[in-house]
Amino acid sequence: MQTNIHPTYNDINVTCSCGNQFTTRSTANKELTIEVCSACHPFYTGQQKIMDTAGRVEKFKRRYTRKTA
Repeated sequence: MQTNIHPTYNDINVTCSCGNQFTTRSTANKELTIEVCSACHPFYTGQQKIMDTAGRVEKFKRRYTRKTA
């Protein structure tokens, strides 16, 4: 493995729009502001809504199926 070709990793502070703050490592040497984190994302909080795709598929099939004569 070659030496002195990899960037240095620094500890940076990350701030989410919900107010959550945490520390991570990055090659960027500045603080980071994000819009969504694991504390406010619907997938992680359990508030994710599951869409009914079966009804949409049936509606599509009814609309676009060809009728044989």
